[in-house]
Amino acid sequence: MILRDKFFIGGQWVAPSSKEMIDVHNAGTGEVMGKVPAGGEKDIAAAVAAAHGALEGWSATPAAKRAEYLQKISDGLKGRTAELSSTISQEVGMPIKMSGRMQAGLPIANFANYAKIAKEFKFEDRVGNSLVVREPVGVVGAITPWNYPLNQIALKVAPALAAGCTVVLKPSEVAPFNAFILAEEIEKAGLPKGVFNLVTGLGPTAGEALVKHPQVDMISFTGSTRAGKRISEVAAQGVKRVALELGGKSASVILEDADLAAAVKTTVSYCYLNSGQTCTALTRMLVPASRYEEAAKLAVDTANSFKPGDPLQETTRLGPLSSQMQLERVRGYIKKGVEEGAELLAGGADKPEGVAGGYFVKPTVFGKVKNSMTIAQEEIFGPVLSIIPYKDEEEAVKIANDTPYGLAGAVWSADEARAQKVARRIRAGQIDINGGAFNMNAPFGGFKQSGHGREAGVYGLEEFLEYKSLQLKV
Repeated sequence: MILRDKFFIGGQWVAPSSKEMIDVHNAGTGEVMGKVPAGGEKDIAAAVAAAHGALEGWSATPAAKRAEYLQKISDGLKGRTAELSSTISQEVGMPIKMSGRMQAGLPIANFANYAKIAKEFKFEDRVGNSLVVREPVGVVGAITPWNYPLNQIALKVAPALAAGCTVVLKPSEVAPFNAFILAEEIEKAGLPKGVFNLVTGLGPTAGEALVKHPQVDMISFTGSTRAGKRISEVAAQGVKRVALELGGKSASVILEDADLAAAVKTTVSYCYLNSGQTCTALTRMLVPASRYEEAAKLAVDTANSFKPGDPLQETTRLGPLSSQMQLERVRGYIKKGVEEGAELLAGGADKPEGVAGGYFVKPTVFGKVKNSMTIAQEEIFGPVLSIIPYKDEEEAVKIANDTPYGLAGAVWSADEARAQKVARRIRAGQIDINGGAFNMNAPFGGFKQSGHGREAGVYGLEEFLEYKSLQLKV
């Protein structure tokens, strides 16, 4: 049992304002694995006051010095890779082998990357008789999700600190323990008091208090579109800057000349990554009607290779979902797909065989899906693939764009120039061409109801900076 009973505020571990605690469940067993405090308005106010008090000193700290701290944090986290991997696998359900690379490895790399970027970035430039400077936006409220908990924290905290901002972090109550490990390493790195502050709690209480606090200058949020809309409403009252990375319903467009086997296998794998709990998951697979039967068989064969199992076992490919609520949600969508007439090719709403306890769901494939169906329009956040046949390229593009979201996608073709041409017509922030590799320095974010603003690389740093023009007499 992990018990975290204090917040990190003003460089110290302090007792919360109330005794209320939140249970954190082990995704693989369903049992309570620990508790964290349920912070409220008083705790948020204390954290914001500490961040506000530290802002002037931190923003005046040379970028090279800020970079040194970020590198120390990265090094500290690296020394705890095994602990982070195990903790997050239990919190979220990602198989441990993959968790080491993604749930621990990526945030460690991102802190180090922002150390490098901070040293190289041009914070000022001469434009005619003006000196244009980039200054920190101020106190940042970071509200982060549970699916890639530490990496989403890193993509906000690291660039905010690099920019000279101070931070109040409210991580997801579903997967909070990794944030306490980060706070410990920040403390060990000697970051000035108040520059980073951690408060756990629920969205409607701690989250809302953070968004509406008058001394918070910016909110950076990753999560559901519904919550993003509420944050926008509350933040608008204070005319705060808001960066939102929200939901997705990404299409993998397989053109008729593509390597079908490679395209289908990769699409299914990306759909099932982290048990489908990935905002960029390729959940809609668009295939030429003439190749539907072949694509469907390949998809089912690939899906059947994802056997649900204990996330702490090295051989597991598909772990559980993160919570009972998420399990019920995903099973509800699978039932809805059947009710609306989609063809269930693999999986289903029943519990998988061979697993005891935990929030497990079968890897599921639906065929002959119409894009108007619920399973093709709404974000499921589970291992559920919809195969949608199309008649020609024009219809494929139309279907890909026929969604309220626009976060990611993929295009497959033997002709890369053609694939790029199609990709340019898809309204989404990130399109993979023929399985192109992830790039941590490329901008990450979405169109439409997938949000606004960008994370990662220099683009992520710029989100936390303001322009100021000094008009010089010459």
